[in-house]
Amino acid sequence: MKSPAGVSKSESNYRGTRLRNQVRSIAAIPLRRIIRVLLGVEAASFFFAATIHAGMLISGYEHHEAMTAESVIGTVLLGGFVITWLHSRSMFTIAIIVQAFALLGTLVGIFTIIIGIGPRTVPDIAYHISIVVVLAVGLELARRGRRTETM
Repeated sequence: MKSPAGVSKSESNYRGTRLRNQVRSIAAIPLRRIIRVLLGVEAASFFFAATIHAGMLISGYEHHEAMTAESVIGTVLLGGFVITWLHSRSMFTIAIIVQAFALLGTLVGIFTIIIGIGPRTVPDIAYHISIVVVLAVGLELARRGRRTETM
């Protein structure tokens, strides 16, 4: 059956589906880049914090347990970053998993600050608050990307 424009219904459906798929793939490219940049920045920031707590950059902020935790979280994020290149079809799921791990670890760090075990300096508190925001944004973007990827 032809429409007034002379296009069959099946051809119209095909064109509509094809256009939606093209729009999704175009929209996913920048989001993939954003996710990878976020994972890289997050990993680098945790490694940077770890070097500060190791006393390598600034003295007076040494804290072995914080250094260890930040190194582990940074390694997980870096691993996630690498895996997104190796298994790009699963990148949003990978990003969700590693950022959720990092967020959980950061919340544990905030808890240690609150109860007095962790370092309680202004830079530590500011870092924890800011990285929670960055991780939350990254998780939401990865969640949105995963939702559009499965459509």
